[in-house]
Amino acid sequence: MYQRILVPLDGSPTSTRGLQEAIRVAQLTKGRLRLMHVIDELSFALGMSAYAGYGGDWLGLLREAGASVLEQAKSAVVASGVGVETLLEDHLAGPVHVMVTAEASRWPADLIVLGTHGRRGIGRTVLGSSAENILRYSTVPVLLVRDLPEAKAAAAASGESVRLHAPPGAVAMQ
Repeated sequence: MYQRILVPLDGSPTSTRGLQEAIRVAQLTKGRLRLMHVIDELSFALGMSAYAGYGGDWLGLLREAGASVLEQAKSAVVASGVGVETLLEDHLAGPVHVMVTAEASRWPADLIVLGTHGRRGIGRTVLGSSAENILRYSTVPVLLVRDLPEAKAAAAASGESVRLHAPPGAVAMQ
């Protein structure tokens, strides 16, 4: 049961929460994780916008950022004693949900675990929901791990602002 767990990561705190839950599941089932970072058309376009004055290799910068996200996550998994491998998908072959569900079939995964921001209203309309689309199109079970609302509430109570967080190569909401 759940021996092959696919974990899409974008470098956001929410994605890290999904990773933590995937590690717990893998420890319980003696499974292994495949960590995946996708550079899609949207992250490429946002990367170009973020580095507007930069005349170099945007895709190269996004690859470096994605590799860094995967390496940090891999270190956490290795420290937990769970088997792990990584995959950086940067062929711009489609949206994140298409790439993730295709990989789940190709590998083949028994489970997909990912963090979700739980956006509603205009945020969901404007930014869309990769998690919702993965859930909708996946042929394997999907475990969605919600962002911690109490963390946002604590930040707001302390006067800390809640802001958009866009790590290089990813779209995320903190």
